[in-house]
Amino acid sequence: MSKPCNAEELQNYTTESHIPKEKQSGATNNIYNENTNQNSSQISVESSPKIENHPHDQSSASNVDSVPDGGFLAWLQVVGAFFLFFNTWGIINSYGAYQTYYEEDLLMSSDSSAISWIGSIQSFLIMFIGAGTGPLYDAGYFRALIITGTALVVFGHMMLSLCTVYWQVLLAQGFCIAIGSGALFLPGVAILSTYFTTKISFAVGIAASGSSIGGVVYPVIFRELQPKIGFAWTVRVTGFILLATLLVSNAVMKVRVLPAGRRKIVDWSAFKELPYTLFNLGSFLSFMGLYTPFYYIQLFAIDQHITSSGSGLAFYLLAIINAASTFGRIIPNFLADKTGPFNMMVPCALISSILILCLLSITKLGPLLAFCVLYGFFSGSFVSLMPSILVLLSPNPSLVGTRMGMSFSMVAIGLLIGTPIAGAILNDHGFGAVWIYGGIFTAAGSGVVFLARNFRVRWRIISKT
Repeated sequence: MSKPCNAEELQNYTTESHIPKEKQSGATNNIYNENTNQNSSQISVESSPKIENHPHDQSSASNVDSVPDGGFLAWLQVVGAFFLFFNTWGIINSYGAYQTYYEEDLLMSSDSSAISWIGSIQSFLIMFIGAGTGPLYDAGYFRALIITGTALVVFGHMMLSLCTVYWQVLLAQGFCIAIGSGALFLPGVAILSTYFTTKISFAVGIAASGSSIGGVVYPVIFRELQPKIGFAWTVRVTGFILLATLLVSNAVMKVRVLPAGRRKIVDWSAFKELPYTLFNLGSFLSFMGLYTPFYYIQLFAIDQHITSSGSGLAFYLLAIINAASTFGRIIPNFLADKTGPFNMMVPCALISSILILCLLSITKLGPLLAFCVLYGFFSGSFVSLMPSILVLLSPNPSLVGTRMGMSFSMVAIGLLIGTPIAGAILNDHGFGAVWIYGGIFTAAGSGVVFLARNFRVRWRIISKT
């Protein structure tokens, strides 16, 4: 039971509670009038002042004032997200090395199109499942997602080391590793928006560069170790590296705030907005062709006798593309905060399409190396700018995750069918037709993205968007 208070204490209480001075005496008299039948030395206060929390007192991802926008803990999240990208998209960007090995050795009885389905399913599932994990992240299951993803990615590699036939590789690499990667991908993107505001594009660019660096490291590891210790132990070593680096993410990443409410899985009203719809269509078309060099550049160099399979240089072409992509993910993202992400993405996509078509006339090693450097830079820019544009196209901050998930799902379909189509074209018509296919689809996508940009700014030529 609370201790009774006397009149003098009551006066002090009302003053400390910030009751206006002119109302304090009236408030005191009212209480005395209500308690005239009780002992005058004791006053029972039946209700206390209610203090309402101001909305800005609560941390929120959408409350800009509460977001640290830097600091040691915030940059630790960038480190953790970097390793999530390193071990998800980095593995997928390395698939070209596996594609070449499978066609020349392990799965030589399967054609290019069938083998490319393994990598396509990986790319599809990381985006599609990544979009579906959004509600789980919003519900507070961040820790469960990255632990589950880590376990599946590592387990998938250990199983891949035991595979000898196509269906086993498809299950281990195409599904198990991809499902684990999907569980890791979206948390790596979503958590950064709760730690950064004005520096968000730069932070995402640094984290996304992990996919490019992973695409450099893992093909080199595969190339160097596979002839010495065999396919099985090479994949196991990769699995151990994955485990060690993903443990860093598990150790340092921490949810700062959760959304105020669970987000929608689909926001159908978004498709009534022409810029958003056109941007998704453009991204879908671009991703149909964008990854053809990643999958087939090594085979192209060997088939056209630009390099020999024994020289080893062909296996490093993919690593060169991914190394250049590291700079393509950081520098344009830094500039996008000043020029606008649309204004950076459109020219990068168009240049990427032109570069793919340039492969039609490349017959020497020097031009091929120049292509790898330039294509890595500009294609990396296209991929890394997508999240910034989706934030720009979401007027309601609470729907950013929803719209990003919807967009990822549509892009995932382009990734799923794009390279197998290229593989089928390769089997029937050769590499020239593959580059025409990839270049035209990427160019068409860049044109549609340009339309999305213009509809958003109402066809103003000079506009930061």
